[in-house]
Amino acid sequence: MSTSRACVTVSRLCSGLAAALLLAACSGERPAPADGAGSAETASGTNAVTVDPGNWPQPEWPFAADAALEKKVDDLLASMTLEEKVGQIIQGDIGSLTPDDVRKYRLGSILAGGGSDPGGKYNAKPAEWLALADAFWEASMDTSGGGKAIPVIWGIDAMHGQSNIVGATLFPHNIGLGATRNPELLREIARITAIETRTTGMEWTFAPTVAVPQDDRWGRAYEGYSESPELVASYAGVFVEGLQGKPGSDGFLDDHHVMSSVKHFLGDGGTSNGKDQGDTQVSEAQLRDIHAAGYVPAIAAGAQAVMASFNSFHGEKMHGHKPLMTDVLKERMSFGGFIVGDWNGHGQVRGCSNTDCAQTFIAGLDMAMAPDSWKELYETTLAHAKDGTLPMARLDDAVRRILRVKFRANLFEKPKPSARALGGKFELLGAPEHRAVARQAVRESLVLLKNQGGVLPLSPKTKLLVAGDGADNMSKQTGGWTLTWQGSDTLRGDFPNADTIWDGLKAQVAAAGGSAELAVDGKYRDKPDAAVVVFGEEPYAEFQGDLANLMFKSGRSGDLELIQKLKADGIPVVAVFLSGRPLWLNREINAADAFVAAWLPGSEGGGVADVLLQGADGKPQHDFKGKLSFSWPRRADQYANNVGQDNYDPQFAFGHGLTYADNGDLAALPEDPGIDPNADSGNTWFERGVATTGFTLRLVGADGTAMDIVHPAAKTADGSLEMSAINHEVQEGARLFAWTGGGTVQLLSNAPLELTRETNGDVPVVATLRVDALPADGKAALVAGCGEGCTGEVEIGQALAALPRGEWTRLAVPLKCLRAQGADTGRLDVPFALRAGAGTTLALTRVAASTDFDHKVDCATN
Repeated sequence: MSTSRACVTVSRLCSGLAAALLLAACSGERPAPADGAGSAETASGTNAVTVDPGNWPQPEWPFAADAALEKKVDDLLASMTLEEKVGQIIQGDIGSLTPDDVRKYRLGSILAGGGSDPGGKYNAKPAEWLALADAFWEASMDTSGGGKAIPVIWGIDAMHGQSNIVGATLFPHNIGLGATRNPELLREIARITAIETRTTGMEWTFAPTVAVPQDDRWGRAYEGYSESPELVASYAGVFVEGLQGKPGSDGFLDDHHVMSSVKHFLGDGGTSNGKDQGDTQVSEAQLRDIHAAGYVPAIAAGAQAVMASFNSFHGEKMHGHKPLMTDVLKERMSFGGFIVGDWNGHGQVRGCSNTDCAQTFIAGLDMAMAPDSWKELYETTLAHAKDGTLPMARLDDAVRRILRVKFRANLFEKPKPSARALGGKFELLGAPEHRAVARQAVRESLVLLKNQGGVLPLSPKTKLLVAGDGADNMSKQTGGWTLTWQGSDTLRGDFPNADTIWDGLKAQVAAAGGSAELAVDGKYRDKPDAAVVVFGEEPYAEFQGDLANLMFKSGRSGDLELIQKLKADGIPVVAVFLSGRPLWLNREINAADAFVAAWLPGSEGGGVADVLLQGADGKPQHDFKGKLSFSWPRRADQYANNVGQDNYDPQFAFGHGLTYADNGDLAALPEDPGIDPNADSGNTWFERGVATTGFTLRLVGADGTAMDIVHPAAKTADGSLEMSAINHEVQEGARLFAWTGGGTVQLLSNAPLELTRETNGDVPVVATLRVDALPADGKAALVAGCGEGCTGEVEIGQALAALPRGEWTRLAVPLKCLRAQGADTGRLDVPFALRAGAGTTLALTRVAASTDFDHKVDCATN
């Protein structure tokens, strides 16, 4: 949100790629921190480990003591009521509060989460964002009720550009930027992101992510630059400076820059089994030398905020980890900004809830991200401050840190967002000069893994076929955190300043006098001279991207078959793979003549054409520059084999990447993935008509008698429910259920499922099904539960009736609906059960907790 690598020593951390940034931080000694901070132990963790701050690096905080600044802070703090102080340390989400709430509660900050937009519209216009920024600012500065005028700060996930806004420049995700090995390019990307963010009124972005992913199954792997701490460290400081400006310069945090939040502190990329929000069970030395590497240069660059992580360290949640947040980060590492929480992360601290957690502030959190729980958290925190549970000294320290940042950014002297230097200059969103930088980043991020017989570069003067479902697909190209949280459910029209990979190829081929044809399924009209097949992962974000292994299951979408078919027709094939991590694709690599890892390139698909196609002189326009920032797996179970480890043995090593000058021939790779190729991932419980590992398919008759299914055909003892195998995508890839009486299809988990985070994240249960017939009474229900008194049931008959007969579709029922009806989604034994009556005929091929669906049940009407 992993298996740890061998300990990287401090001397290694201060050498090599990151030497220039880390040398100062790793040299010299200071007196031990005061107040007993020299040594501490995690509180109440069942696997608690001792943390010794004296062993951690000491970056130089770049701001000298400023008596004038401190006087401003002291004077304002002395004039504030207790209620105003508490308001400053609470951050609410725009989807759950209004400007009037800010006016009343004097909140210090707001955010726009991945699914929060003006008017609830993911494609809201830039002007609507700016108008809302003005409204919140005006509310915070309104003193008519007697409150102090303290400007609110608005934080947003500008993850790869101002990616929440229609028309913004979208840069490659961090994994692609890691492949560029170009820190100065990163500085420019950050600078442009800050400019485009300022046009819509925000002054704070939750970036950069400096995680060092150690297990590629992690659903946030693409948010990390690299598995190498040195490479991450080489980017962290320059990216912070690009966002904020250089400390001490005239431009620092001016109207052309934004605040940075370095995240997620600490160890988010090292969780066991690559599980998002999981437990990081590494040594303190590994936590320091690997996972903290990016924080050293970021602090030295003056990062104004650090975001606490969801993960635990040996069982202790980071949002409640005083030794690491206070003793290490603030004291030993001299961080002088403030620590902000992640989405209700405080609620995961032992003894806390989303609405009550004094412990998180006592541990060192300065601002709690309480998106939908802000009001209740404000009230309980105020009560804790009044009764002394939350010490006044700790509250004042948190408020001081927040006020210092606001004063450093001169926000008290600034007008409303629309009246600032860049407010409303929407022509800067996707400006040509910005897109040119993004296109450069795409070119430099492409990694060439195979070029058999020198098939690349392709001549644009011939007939080119462009195929695959990623060729003309902005959602696949831009990935998660793009307009929506998961990056899905968007339309081509939502990207007015963008080119798909097809757009880029088509334009250059047409300009050269050749011909280009788009055929997603590869069914061309005229036989081409060459084909480019673009395919890859569907968009995802956070835990929705967690995998059980690194097997890319192209058989599900037919990518391998498409490449093989074109090859069988005698057509040279260039495969372009879109993904948020390296995956096992030996079969696809073998089948293609050339193979390019394009990662998640963002809005500038034309950058792919710049490298794949020849120029007018018949020579490459641009060479391949990208080098792997993550090791490429030899097997599908090799998800935590990182550079520097013992027994390091990848298929393609860290730093690998061919150029046109290299021999691109590649011997056939082994096609044994090392795992059961039908093994499933994450929250998929039924796939291709079969219960996945750890699950059992069961039929329950009208008489209540249950039977476990072990064969493709079965019938309940009373004959009320019959199942048979049918073909769908593959032979016997689905099951057909026919009801002649009341009966239930159940999926049972061998161990209780913990789906709380999916429920809170509004993830539904999605059934890929085909409705052939429904009962006369039209009733059917989806059920989930965990035994007596733990069952939730949602009526879905109306939703099934609305689906087209005889066609495959994906129907979603929110887990929140099932929880509201009584299911404890933290311990489900039966995550899915479908109950219907006589006359129902329905086919089922897949059941999963997923955000990928076609139709969704409205709980309010069921």
